[in-house]
Amino acid sequence: MKVLLAAVNAKYIHSNLAVYSLRAYAHRYRKEIRIAEYTINQQVDEILKDIYKCRPDVICFSCYLWNITCVEQLLEEVPKILPDTEIWVGGPEVSYDAQQVLSRNPGVSGVMRGEGEETFLELMDVWHQKICRQDLETEDLYAVVRGITYWGKGREIKENLGRPAMDLSRIPFPYKDLADDTGDDDSPFSAEESVPFRNRIIYYESSRGCPFSCSYCLSSVDKCLRFRDIRLVKKELQFFIDHEVPQVKFVDRTFNCRHDHAMAVWEYIKEHDRGITNFHFEVAADLLNDEEIELIRSMRPGLIQLEIGVQSANEQTIREICRKMDLEKVRAVVGKIRKQGNIHQHLDLIAGLPYEDYDSFGRSFDTVYAMRPEQLQLGFLKVLKGSQMYEKAGEYGLLYQTRPPYEVLSTKWLSYADVIRLKAVEEMVEVYYNSGQFRNTMEYLEQDFPSAFAMYEALAAYYEEKGFFRASHSRIARYEILDCFITDRVMGDAGQPEDVQMPVAEKRRTFRERLTLDLYLRDNVRNRPAFLGAESVSSDEAAAFYREEDRARRYVRDYEGYDRRQIRRMTHLERIGGLLVLFDYRHRDPLTGNARVYRIDDLTEVNSQKGNVR
Repeated sequence: MKVLLAAVNAKYIHSNLAVYSLRAYAHRYRKEIRIAEYTINQQVDEILKDIYKCRPDVICFSCYLWNITCVEQLLEEVPKILPDTEIWVGGPEVSYDAQQVLSRNPGVSGVMRGEGEETFLELMDVWHQKICRQDLETEDLYAVVRGITYWGKGREIKENLGRPAMDLSRIPFPYKDLADDTGDDDSPFSAEESVPFRNRIIYYESSRGCPFSCSYCLSSVDKCLRFRDIRLVKKELQFFIDHEVPQVKFVDRTFNCRHDHAMAVWEYIKEHDRGITNFHFEVAADLLNDEEIELIRSMRPGLIQLEIGVQSANEQTIREICRKMDLEKVRAVVGKIRKQGNIHQHLDLIAGLPYEDYDSFGRSFDTVYAMRPEQLQLGFLKVLKGSQMYEKAGEYGLLYQTRPPYEVLSTKWLSYADVIRLKAVEEMVEVYYNSGQFRNTMEYLEQDFPSAFAMYEALAAYYEEKGFFRASHSRIARYEILDCFITDRVMGDAGQPEDVQMPVAEKRRTFRERLTLDLYLRDNVRNRPAFLGAESVSSDEAAAFYREEDRARRYVRDYEGYDRRQIRRMTHLERIGGLLVLFDYRHRDPLTGNARVYRIDDLTEVNSQKGNVR
């Protein structure tokens, strides 16, 4: 028997934890199970061709918000080319309305609802019995499998009882074949059909369920919070570290909801760190206590990163969505962690929540922006089937897209015109803040606006006016556009009181210095952009510096084996604010990716985060 577990991921670098967990739990059938991972960016015909070549007896699709459109196209076509193949689906996007899923997709045999490991194993048993015992009625076999919805023999839809939450520690480690997953000699699949699991972000769970009841989230439906045995977790963490996996993302909904569990994991990865693997955690910042904060602050830069869902700073909104959060504590904790400079912090906001209008969202944005996270994600409400938000859509005047991802169009408080404006602001934040490529310039530019939100609004309006949203732009073009925006909209009165205005020439020079610093922090640009003006360091001055550096090695001390021409290609000299500085691209900040920067006069390393070059 050949069973195909098919995952359609958002990107090639992503992986699908669910299908690996299903196969791990059904280990006694492992030789009959193949995993195939595709992406939503592939042509449906390409995926269809691959599935046909595999010719499975059963195919199971993992269904999520981001892939359901692609999967449903496949569900329509697969029965035509493989009429004898049984098709099953599972995942959060089909669990809530399983009967409607079958009605929309008559070629699908059934739906696995909720947690799938035990259900999939029992279905494997059924499929084996069907092959071995042709006299058995399929419907009788399926009747004893909990957690499924399926077609009866009279083409009526049957829905069995749900399945209780399982012990998370019973699931075998899904990645034990990480190093080499090339199939088995006696597998019904050929070796070339088996896809190696390499060079991907690995997703891992040490708990399921969530202690909170946020109305926009499906995790609030699962109230059975469970943790994997910490002994197993440590063993599995060591596997990732030993195999030098670049990044492991914990999918735990609120990783730090149990102090002893979080501390055990963080202490282990700190103690066994080899300087390569990065671990990503979603946490509630206001639950972090002093012991956890101090542990986090003591870690290697880049060892972990934190995702913190703030969602809104509007107290009425927070209450209405049943979210528990101490905003002042969030602010304090984020500040303490940021001050150490060793942790990437990613903070989230959601537009379209109840009682949050455009101005209120702007205030929420400014509150979170002032915390200066490494990334600020401005997201838009997704109205998920089965969530409390879905049930209250009428009460909130909540209109949303019929197609996935069911994104908000308008609410009683936020018009569609406002949503469009926020979409433009979101793009500006992605380009000019989250990229980390313009930090020094944007920090200085913010002084010329009443708020950070107003600054990104103005920049979005400028893009709209000039038609820049309709084209893609290189990184250098983004700098040029920002320079033009500063010249056109900021220079002059700049929104400041007359008694504190800086002379225009000085202000113009300071902006150019900031743009120059930001540009060379990231890239050793060989063709100097015209907007930066002439080279600030003459060729003779640069030649003299590198000759001396080749002799004395005062700055690039660990460039053994490199001559001055090679060193020159790997560094850049620039005069900024009257000072000569050296950008070293061989040594970068593990959080920002910025080059190491030295003041040539006294060897003082520059704080590249704040642009402190004076």
